[in-house]
Amino acid sequence: MDLQNKGVLVTGGASGLGAACVRLFNASGAKVIVADLNEELGLQLANELGENVKFVKTDVVSEESATATVKATVEAFGGIHVAINCAGIGSAERTVGKDAPHPLNSFSKVIQINLIGTFNIIRLAAFAMSTNEPGEDGERGVIINTASVAAFDGQIGQAAYAASKGGIVGMTLPIARDLSRLGIRVVTIAPGLFDTPLLAGLPEPARLSLGQQVPFPSRLGNPDEYAALAKHITENRMLNGEVIRLDGAIRMAPR
Repeated sequence: MDLQNKGVLVTGGASGLGAACVRLFNASGAKVIVADLNEELGLQLANELGENVKFVKTDVVSEESATATVKATVEAFGGIHVAINCAGIGSAERTVGKDAPHPLNSFSKVIQINLIGTFNIIRLAAFAMSTNEPGEDGERGVIINTASVAAFDGQIGQAAYAASKGGIVGMTLPIARDLSRLGIRVVTIAPGLFDTPLLAGLPEPARLSLGQQVPFPSRLGNPDEYAALAKHITENRMLNGEVIRLDGAIRMAPR
């Protein structure tokens, strides 16, 4: 897909992997909606990048909020051609803690935001994409999701997070098959250890130690590398129904 003047929606777009996508897709000629709950960072990024980038406060688990964001994308840019799902949260709780079992509400919250929130955007964006004029090969849109290597190598304390990301992996192929009749592709990226806000709060020695666990290159991934893969996915029409590990060959240990 040629990104020039195409409408792009990026959830979690105010920081980390999402913000890197916003910057690269905007630089490639696309018009981008930054969909995020963080109004301060979202507006700051939109104001920095100019008129072709707009911020819409978005709660991905709310049907009303997500519907309004997709509608705003279509109204602002004449259509939505690419949706990139980067919104998500992490958690670290054992199934059985020192004094109690894993809280059910925290498990449910991670599933709600990471998995159900992703599907909420997929279904709404795909419906909007279905009305686009077909391009080459009949393509109408591209949806990119964010899983994690935790979907395959979940560590101790990652039951909720790994389950949520495993769900994204599991629904990638059936949704791609489902949407193929409409000319909409679906691909998931499963990042390894990336330098995002989730890791930003760690002390520098801990961050360096994590990076050294990656076989090559032995460092944390750069969000720009995620964005570069997302851009390639949009441009390569044979990429569909696939989950791509972006992890420097790391395989996570139990802890």
